[in-house]
Amino acid sequence: MDTPDAGSVIVGGSEVTALSRGQQAAYRRTIGFVFQRFHLLPALSVRDNVAAPVLPYRTPYDKFARADELLNAVGLGDRGNSLPSRLSGGEQQRVAIARALINAPGLLLADEPTGNLDSVTGAGIVGLILDLRRDREMTVLVATHDPLVAGRCDRVIRLRDGRVVERVQS
Repeated sequence: MDTPDAGSVIVGGSEVTALSRGQQAAYRRTIGFVFQRFHLLPALSVRDNVAAPVLPYRTPYDKFARADELLNAVGLGDRGNSLPSRLSGGEQQRVAIARALINAPGLLLADEPTGNLDSVTGAGIVGLILDLRRDREMTVLVATHDPLVAGRCDRVIRLRDGRVVERVQS
């Protein structure tokens, strides 16, 4: 979505920044995004929020059946008709995770996924993300300031002022 000031972004052997705008847009549809502030659409049901990213596109699958399957995967199969305002913060983040998975991404980017949650709920969300990573065989990249979240990751790269200061592999 942004052009780097320096260097390049290479994914799967392709330099993403060298792709045309259309190719970049198509590539973005293969990535799942989970944000700190859930970004759910308040007027849509939970089920519709999960399906929203694919509604404008033709898909080889039933969009709402996939949304239901993902809601089941995140433990909210019975809340599909609810509005986001009727859910707790942890439940809203689970909906956001289900929405991020609607395209069956190989890469999930999570920006402070526990930042708006209490520690117990946050730990549950991290566990859910790690379980989904394993079950769906995807790469997950988490940006966090929380050492407990970072401690559950396989690899940690610490940044300070935009520079790598430490790499830890578990």
